[in-house]
Amino acid sequence: MTRFRLALKLLWRDARSGELTLLALALLIAVGGTTSISLFADRLQRTMNLQAAEFLAGDLVLAGPAPASPQWLAKADELALSGSQTVEFPSMLLENGEMQLASVKAVSASYPLRGRLKTRDADLQDESVVDHGPAAGEAWIDKRLLPALKLQLNDTLTVGEKALKVTRLISYEPDKRGDFYSFSPRVMMHLDDLAATGAVQPGSRVHYAHQFIGSEQALAEFKAWLQPNLNPSQKILDIRRDRPELGSALQRAERYLGLSSVVVTLISGVAIAMTTRRYSERHFNATALLRCLGCTQAEIVRLYAVQFLVLGLAASLAGCALGWLAQYGLFQLLKNLLPETLADPGELAIVYGIATGLIILWGFALPPLLRLQAVPPLRVLRRELEPLPGSGWLVYGLAASVVAGLIWRYTGDPKLTFAIIGTGFAVLLILGLAIQGILHLSRRLLPRLGLVWRFGLRGLLRDGRASIGQILAFGITLTAMALSFNVRSHLLDDWRRQLPDQAPNHFAINILPSSLADFQDDLSRNQVPDSHFYPVVRGRLVTINGEAVQGRVSKDSQGEAATQRELSLTWADRFPEDNQITDGAAWQADRPGQVSVEKKLADNLGIRPGDQLGFTVGDAQLTATVANLRSVQWDTMRPNFYMIFSPGTLTGFPTTYMTSFHLAEAQKNLLPPLLKKYPAVTVLEVEQILQQFRTILAQLTQAINLILYFALAAGFSVLFAAVYSTLDQRIYEGALLRTLGARRSFLRSSHLIEFCVLGLSAGLLATLATESILYMLYTRVMQIQFQAHVYLWLALPAVGVTGVTLAGYWGVRHVVRQAPLRVLRR
Repeated sequence: MTRFRLALKLLWRDARSGELTLLALALLIAVGGTTSISLFADRLQRTMNLQAAEFLAGDLVLAGPAPASPQWLAKADELALSGSQTVEFPSMLLENGEMQLASVKAVSASYPLRGRLKTRDADLQDESVVDHGPAAGEAWIDKRLLPALKLQLNDTLTVGEKALKVTRLISYEPDKRGDFYSFSPRVMMHLDDLAATGAVQPGSRVHYAHQFIGSEQALAEFKAWLQPNLNPSQKILDIRRDRPELGSALQRAERYLGLSSVVVTLISGVAIAMTTRRYSERHFNATALLRCLGCTQAEIVRLYAVQFLVLGLAASLAGCALGWLAQYGLFQLLKNLLPETLADPGELAIVYGIATGLIILWGFALPPLLRLQAVPPLRVLRRELEPLPGSGWLVYGLAASVVAGLIWRYTGDPKLTFAIIGTGFAVLLILGLAIQGILHLSRRLLPRLGLVWRFGLRGLLRDGRASIGQILAFGITLTAMALSFNVRSHLLDDWRRQLPDQAPNHFAINILPSSLADFQDDLSRNQVPDSHFYPVVRGRLVTINGEAVQGRVSKDSQGEAATQRELSLTWADRFPEDNQITDGAAWQADRPGQVSVEKKLADNLGIRPGDQLGFTVGDAQLTATVANLRSVQWDTMRPNFYMIFSPGTLTGFPTTYMTSFHLAEAQKNLLPPLLKKYPAVTVLEVEQILQQFRTILAQLTQAINLILYFALAAGFSVLFAAVYSTLDQRIYEGALLRTLGARRSFLRSSHLIEFCVLGLSAGLLATLATESILYMLYTRVMQIQFQAHVYLWLALPAVGVTGVTLAGYWGVRHVVRQAPLRVLRR
């Protein structure tokens, strides 16, 4: 207890004297920045997941061709889950002598649980946002049905045997799915009117969906209980599986937000390491005195460990409070860009912030702190005696462990973690040795330089190890920021390619071969750009190397979903541009009997090049050899296929064609005459889904940009920490030079030269490290072609020179103003 009180007294003395100000500030920035990003990212991710749940109208959705068992609904009530139900089916509507196939959706009173419905009146001007569906006896319809059936608002629409009053035009529903019937014009009615229609009979194609919301724990328990009881035709929908175009965007954004936190942590850790180094050097004398008074090395370590533990807890709590306020400020700044309903801040994020603060503190501050135990007692009389520096394995090993642990936590990908850490440290080690060699050789240039340049460069050459440490610190900071910016740019560019301005918003299917040429001509004549026209043959995968495919699928897997239904089979002499062969070789167009399989489905079913796949097409059998596996970008809003056959393989089977195209709002009136001319063709509109997708990507983009600014702010903390870590030595040297007659302009010029060379070296180091890590990530992990980033070779050295010079000059501006006599007396 006595030693604990001593540690607190020493801590309080250092705090009052200002010794801990810079260290506490660095830790406050680290924890505050990390906690604010952690809170912001966690809250944003849960908000985006909450908004993404609007695409399903609930947190958990049970879907299938039959309603849920009463026992299942009772279990949901037992877990205090709120529920709603929808029943969706196709129906042919007949009004005023006109016919139209529509998708009818009967909804319960509590629908939607997530998201809201939007409706308009007859003039399509005033849009109303409501959290309920139509009342009993009413119908809300798609605006396309008005001209198609010659209807007006308040007219009667008959669904089956039930007459309903058309009261509103539905413009948005959150859970509009991507299947055939959901893209047909919508009719929404109350669930209580469903029985009166008589439209749902045994054998009807009906899609039942039960939506649930509740606490995360209750939902997880219900899902775990429900999963084993499902039959093969029922499934639990998930945003990442049921809507892969959204799930992939969310997954990539979540990874980036997590890695951004790692970047800020790494940069802040560098600042802590540098400030702790200065702290330990300023306590060499006090430690030597304690050694003379009988303290052992172990007691010295415990004494300072207690101080840093108390300091870490206090700064972490203050940083968490700062981070809590900062994330609220962020959401206020982005309130016009984010969803109306935001998730509450997670309490565990605060615990994580405190733990992160302590881990950062000990991971980056422990190596310089351990030098204090090696301070010799003789230093009381001989101030030139300094303890040996810590082991390089300890210094870099602890820092690498902290960073690797954080990267693995956010990515869950050992390969990515190893690629970043391994490549980064290998490059830094090689470049560190190269810098040491360059500094050694540059000593020979000093006699040939002017006096100002000699003194400027001597500041770097005098303590080569410290200079290498500073260059590496600045280099790591610039590398982290460059990687963050580059990955952000790659992510945003990928999203822009995914959803260009002219992204297809309509799909046309069931185009008969006899109508194909005329349909193409009509699109061209009306200046409607189309994608490729793909032949489609409906078939089912039944065997793999003679083995029934059911023996290879697992429940609720992608393989089960693909084998429980007919697939759209096609053929082509070349693959779509975004399909890349990952295994096997491209086929020769004149060799029928070959098939290319989508990679994820192939991995799920254990399919490899050379396997024999058996299909049924109608009552006929078909066998093909797997030539290769392909990666498919499902989020491009263009036709994609699990199976693509070589030309000639599907000859003779019944074939239709499909395509996708973009229609501007002014061109929508082309659809009714087009559909009347080709009655067999079905046109599916996906404009609402595209708009939902653009909204969520715009919000994620704003969040990513803002988090990048945090990384920049953390980078400036490193710059000032590095300057202040050598401030004592600069003040002493400045006083000596002033005593020997040096002018203030001479000192300023030498400082500017030193900081410019330091920034240039760090910028070049960061460029080489960034390019090396990006090469490893692109070629080994992301499997994409690497191209050198020319702008980095110009931007990073310029940023290094500008940032280090400005921060350094600001930090040492008081050095030249110190009275030499006062400094020397101290």
